[in-house]
Amino acid sequence: MSWLGEELADQSGATRAPRRTKDVIEERLFERTRSLFCDLSMVLFDTTSLYFYGAGGPRLGRHGKSKDHRPDLKQVIVGVVLDGEGRPICSETWPGNATDVKALLPVVDRLRARFAISRMCVVADRGMISAATIAELEKRDIEYILGARERTDKQLRAIVADTTPMVPLLIPRARGQETTIEVKQAVVDQRRYVVCFNPKEAERDAAARTAIIESLRDKLQHGDKELVGNAGYRRFLATPRAGHFEIDPVRVAEDARFDGIYVLRTNSTLPMLAIAIAYRQLWRVEAIFRTAKSILETRPIYHQSDAAIAGHLLVCSSNCSRFGRVAGGCRN
Repeated sequence: MSWLGEELADQSGATRAPRRTKDVIEERLFERTRSLFCDLSMVLFDTTSLYFYGAGGPRLGRHGKSKDHRPDLKQVIVGVVLDGEGRPICSETWPGNATDVKALLPVVDRLRARFAISRMCVVADRGMISAATIAELEKRDIEYILGARERTDKQLRAIVADTTPMVPLLIPRARGQETTIEVKQAVVDQRRYVVCFNPKEAERDAAARTAIIESLRDKLQHGDKELVGNAGYRRFLATPRAGHFEIDPVRVAEDARFDGIYVLRTNSTLPMLAIAIAYRQLWRVEAIFRTAKSILETRPIYHQSDAAIAGHLLVCSSNCSRFGRVAGGCRN
């Protein structure tokens, strides 16, 4: 494991990020499978966190926001890059306290510098989006399809509220099943957005909110002091009486407007239906993470060096891609 993650001496004299044995393996495997043209129509990218038992490595072992719900343990952030067919290109690691918005650009730069990929369309979730990241992607002439924060952005809230009719899209699934979503697009200040609505997700969102409201009513009968720090409850509360919370029907109705809704920001020239389908392909990365954490039991990690941790994650992410294609058939 340590051999896979060891840094290699750079003989070129150029100043760039250290190169490890795992990097060489990934680059040569990609070289063997690439087509005549080096461009990728789609690159799927996402990150997750994995925790340690022990201190971890000197760089990778850090406390941070845990997606495993184990903030008490040190962790590492791992990112996986797939092509549009779900084949792994490379994996990257960051300290456990790194933020997702800083992960995307180093990956894009590596794809260009070490994989010689000149043009690509990057597909990533809303955790990767920031004004600075988008500006750098456009500066590099990189196409992107990124999830947007429709609940907190005033401009996007107005787009969601717009009553323009949506176009239905039927997406085939495994075992002969189908998923229906509805799509529309908007251009604001030369920014292109694609709004997607999933009726099944809307039903789940409404049911979850109903359960929260019922629990909230019960807790309000026993006092409201403990609700102050609960973000899940707080978004439905107002304080019409000084020092006391009450359920705010306006906030509840506002939250319902976003049931089943997600917004994508893109600079791609693809049709809006193709953009919606491309974004849904992120299930391939999510399937790899689920497989890593359950079937292959990647966590907890017991290695005590950064090199061994990087090697451990390379082996797991490579094997997970095979299982992930099968597991993906279960996704809605």
